[in-house]
Amino acid sequence: MHHEDGDPTATTVATATAPLIRWVRRRGSPVQGNLVDLLSNGQEYFPALIEAIDAARVHVVLETYIYADDAVGARVTDALIRAAQRGVDVRLVVDGFGAGDMPATLASRLRDGGVRLEVFRPVRGFRLARRHLRRLHRKMAVIDDNVAFVGGINIIDDHNYGPLELPEVGPRYDFAVRVRGPLVAQIALASARLWFRMAQQRGLRETAAAFAEVETLTTAARQARREHHEGGVAAALLLRDNLRNRRTIEREYLYALGAARHDVIIANAYFLPGTKMRRALLACRERGVRVRLLLQGMVEYRLQHFATHALYARLLEAGIEIYEYEASFLHAKVAVIDNSWATVGSSNLDPFSLLLAREANVAVYDPGFAGMLRARLERAMAQRSARVVP
Repeated sequence: MHHEDGDPTATTVATATAPLIRWVRRRGSPVQGNLVDLLSNGQEYFPALIEAIDAARVHVVLETYIYADDAVGARVTDALIRAAQRGVDVRLVVDGFGAGDMPATLASRLRDGGVRLEVFRPVRGFRLARRHLRRLHRKMAVIDDNVAFVGGINIIDDHNYGPLELPEVGPRYDFAVRVRGPLVAQIALASARLWFRMAQQRGLRETAAAFAEVETLTTAARQARREHHEGGVAAALLLRDNLRNRRTIEREYLYALGAARHDVIIANAYFLPGTKMRRALLACRERGVRVRLLLQGMVEYRLQHFATHALYARLLEAGIEIYEYEASFLHAKVAVIDNSWATVGSSNLDPFSLLLAREANVAVYDPGFAGMLRARLERAMAQRSARVVP
C-alpha cells in the first residue's frame, strides 16, 4: 500500500536540527570533518570495498559475521589475497557461529594466500550459555587507516538465502557507509582492540605487538578528536560490547528519539525493542511526531516474526505507521530523525543486538546524508512495502 504524502520536516533545517546539534556539542563524542557515503546493498558496497582493498598499501582489517563461500565471497577472497601478496598486512575476523559453515578449503586458501584469519568464539558443540550467544555481529573494514566501512552487509551475495526455500525474490535490502576522515581512527582502534583480545590467546609475542598497536591507535584517535577539522560532516562510531559499551547504541537511539520534533523513520530487520525503546516511540507520538517503521515482511525466523507482530496493536493504536518490506528480505538496521540525525550499522533493535552481540553503527549528524537515507527509505515504503492496517 502507498504511504501518506506530505513533508513533516518542512521547517527550516536550523529549527529541525537544533535539539540534536545541542546534544552533539554537549556529548563531544562525534568528530567533525568526515566524508560519509551511503551504500545500498552489495551492488554498491562490494565494488567500493574491493576497490579500497586493491588500493591498500599497509594493512587491511575486515570483520564480518558471515563469510559465504559464494561468488561474492570469492571476489572478496581474491582481493584479500592480492593485497597480502603485495606485502599488505591483511586480517580477517569471522564469527564462529555466523561463519561456522566456512569450508576448510576456503579457510586454507585464505591462510595460504597470506591472510591472517581468526575465528571469534569458535563453536565447539552446542551449549546454551549466555557467553556462547555473545557473537561478533558487526561488519567493519579498515584500510590503511584512511578509509573504513561500517554497516549491516555480510560477505555474502545479496541473492544467497542459504537453505531457505524461497520463491524468486530480489536482493536483500541493506546499507553500509564508507567513511573517510578523522572518524576512521576510532574505527581502526575498535578493530585493533578486538585483535588484541584475540591475540592474548596466541602467545606473548603477538599479544605485545597487538598491545603496542592499540596504544598507537589510541593516541591517534585522541589526537583526531582534539584537532579542528574544517568541512565534512560530524559523525560518531557507536559500539556495543560486553565491556565498556554495553548500552551505547541503545542510549543513542533513546536520546535521538527523545529529541525528535517532526519525523522518525526506523528500518530494522529484527524488531523486538525493550520497554524503554517502546516508550520512547510512544512518547514521540504523544508529542505529535510522525513515526514510521519499516519492518520485515517475509518470515525468516518464525518465533521472532510472531514476537514482533505481538507489538503491532499497541504501536498502531498510538498512530505509529508500520510498513512491511515485501520485495525481498529486509536486512537493514538504519534510522533517520528530523532530517538531521541518521544511523547505519549492524545493530538490530532486539535482545541479541542490544544485550549480547558485538555491534557497530555510525551516527551521522548531517541534513544532506539524513535526507538521502530518508529518500531511499520512503521509496522502499512506497514502492516495495505494504502498510499494516489496524
